[in-house]
Amino acid sequence: MTIRVLLADDQALLRSAFRVLVDSEPDMEVVGEASDGAEAARLAAERRADVVLMDIRMPGTDGLAATRLISADPALAHVRVVILTTFEVDDYVVQSLRAGASGFLGKGSEPDELLSAIRVAAGGEALLSPAATKGLIARFLAQDGTAGEDRDPARAERLETLTGREREVLVQVAGGLSNDEIAERLVVSPLTVKTHVNRAMAKLGARDRAQLVVIAYESGLVRPRVE
Repeated sequence: MTIRVLLADDQALLRSAFRVLVDSEPDMEVVGEASDGAEAARLAAERRADVVLMDIRMPGTDGLAATRLISADPALAHVRVVILTTFEVDDYVVQSLRAGASGFLGKGSEPDELLSAIRVAAGGEALLSPAATKGLIARFLAQDGTAGEDRDPARAERLETLTGREREVLVQVAGGLSNDEIAERLVVSPLTVKTHVNRAMAKLGARDRAQLVVIAYESGLVRPRVE
């Protein structure tokens, strides 16, 4: 299956560079380009994109607002947004994850990292750079005084629908572990872990593993340790 990629960046030169890179891969194709967030949200639907590479800072409707638009549209539930940012330690990154992005990638990343990120996001199997994303969430939740507080009571209540094993797996996901690593730690098969993760996402209304990490911290199930 070919991964349909939408490029959203206000710099035409960067979009051109990304297009050449993505179109060089046999399992990917660029299906559109957008210079602002509103256009990105519209094209994501029109071009049936699988993954949107979204610049977080754009004029008009920025990447954060566009991510919210895409995440709020049930018809775009399959679309995965990967935020591109110049600064990896950036509170906008955490806001984008809360808005529904699947992960983030620094614009200074190597080409192979970008291509891998697209495949990972399209597959929905793992959070992009899990440990780094988890660290950012922990840091900023602690800084804004929301760490460990039930800012979303509905989400906290939904945790009660999880089985004991699902909660245990969720804690490990929030720790940045992959399915294989969780399986080894809990002495179960990776397929069993994947099943628990999928059930937790369904019960908690999470789009992907990135959202599970956010929910784990915002609900107070996991409390961040800030250096």
